[in-house]
Amino acid sequence: MLTGLIRLRGALQAAALPLDLPGVAALREHRQQVIDQLEDYVIPRLMSLDAPLLTVVGGSTGAGKSTLVNTLVGHRVTAPGVLRPTTRSPVLAHHPDDGKWFGQDRLLPDLKRVDHPTNDHDCIQLVPTASVPKGIAILDAPDVDSVEERNRILAGQLLSAADLWLFVTSAARYSDQVPWDYLKLAADRSTSVALVLDRTPPESVETVSGHLARMMASRGLKDSPLFGVAEGTVSDDGLLPAGHVAEIRAWLEALAADAGARNAIVHQTVGGSIRILTRRVYPVADAAEEQLVAIGDLTTLVERQYDIVSKHLLTSASDGTLLRGDLLTRWQEFVGSGELLRSLEAKVGFVRERLMNAIKGKPQQAERVAVAIETGLETLVVEHGEQAAARAAAAWRATPYGAQLIDAATEDLTRAGRDLRRRAVAEVQAWQSELQDLVRSESGDVRTSARFLAVGVRGLAVTLAVVVLGGEQPPVAASDSLRLGVRLLETVVGPGTAGMLRRRARTSLDDRLGALLAAERTRYVAPADQWQPTKDAGENLRTAARRVDDLRYAATMQKGTGGHL
Repeated sequence: MLTGLIRLRGALQAAALPLDLPGVAALREHRQQVIDQLEDYVIPRLMSLDAPLLTVVGGSTGAGKSTLVNTLVGHRVTAPGVLRPTTRSPVLAHHPDDGKWFGQDRLLPDLKRVDHPTNDHDCIQLVPTASVPKGIAILDAPDVDSVEERNRILAGQLLSAADLWLFVTSAARYSDQVPWDYLKLAADRSTSVALVLDRTPPESVETVSGHLARMMASRGLKDSPLFGVAEGTVSDDGLLPAGHVAEIRAWLEALAADAGARNAIVHQTVGGSIRILTRRVYPVADAAEEQLVAIGDLTTLVERQYDIVSKHLLTSASDGTLLRGDLLTRWQEFVGSGELLRSLEAKVGFVRERLMNAIKGKPQQAERVAVAIETGLETLVVEHGEQAAARAAAAWRATPYGAQLIDAATEDLTRAGRDLRRRAVAEVQAWQSELQDLVRSESGDVRTSARFLAVGVRGLAVTLAVVVLGGEQPPVAASDSLRLGVRLLETVVGPGTAGMLRRRARTSLDDRLGALLAAERTRYVAPADQWQPTKDAGENLRTAARRVDDLRYAATMQKGTGGHL
């Protein structure tokens, strides 16, 4: 059972509900309450079933809880509040020999242990005292109906961590709605409860107690003990006369002395908590799957926008768009007006001197062409990256919850990634290096020819790159120069090899540019972990809940009583 509940907690933690879908706020609170109940009470209690019975004294504002605790213990352990709301940490009184059960890793592990009074809500004051019998501990909690929200939250947390509720009300407050909301919760999950009617005039105790008992019976608490505490004079130490609480004190001492009775209360409360917790898991599982569908819809929006822009990018990189400006100028300087080509097409032996004159300076010019190619492609990629990000962000902001994720992201998703320019430069450089390797490996016997040596691997590689960027229908201004490039390739390596080189170079460029935008898209598709739910979170949660239910049912059958796990 312990293993099953730990797995259930893990499944709940994985079932994140980050999107602001309709009704999700209540489900987030619902999910957190289940996690808190597991961590604050159920799991720690199952890990230490022999721990003292934790009795949490809770109830309405001004009901006299602190005075009752002091009187039960026999001396002041908690300060009654004069002003409302009383703001202080909860106080846990226990026998000194039971202190080992209340360490930081046990009950309510998120509350820091202190040995002095404090107003810090994140602390719990431990008061070891021999006045509390071994086997039981008494915790004074804040008001459940406090005007201060943090008090109310802490009161609910403490009551959820109790084996036994000692719920205190008064003649003036016993019909208030908030306490009964808590008591209904206790009845629904079979929590052990005892009610204390406090601060009641002696002549009214019988009448009010009778009415309160009928209210308890109608709300599923007919078997819960009901104690009356008449009004009395409170001493300077914050205590009522001992006789006023003698019946409650005797009842608690009897529980402390009876391990079987304590064990029955613990099993009743833990079993009821587990039964309710597993039921509460299923709405969270459904909500987690709704989140996945919604995130899938957002992902589809992003993929659609990036697909559109990616197609534009690949088209722009191979339709001659880049053959303008500096790149066109550098290319025309390299290929000239056709002198190099005419020299290559002539009989090399006959025009050797003219050929050598034609290729003077070509290596430097080829390098300038390569730099211009790099700059042009880099700019093209960044422009399209910015366009894709803007389109994807606009598509998300058009949804009720997409804007939330854009605003919560750790980087600006409306712009291209900060490292896109660097990655684009690296990819273009890698592409040009690949073209050199391709020219070198696929040129065969022509590598030793004078024509090949005249232009060189770098020159042929940049020629191949320009031909790929020019496409089939280049701009008019570049058409003549591009045709020279095609003829140059075919003259040096042959028409068949030239065509093969162009196809492979184009495919490689498309793959590299596509990968650059795909990586940009993953900023949306695989966003920050805090809002990326596990794909099978809903089903994992249902499976974990069913496993716990199966274990609980098997334990119930084995023990032969519905009051046990």
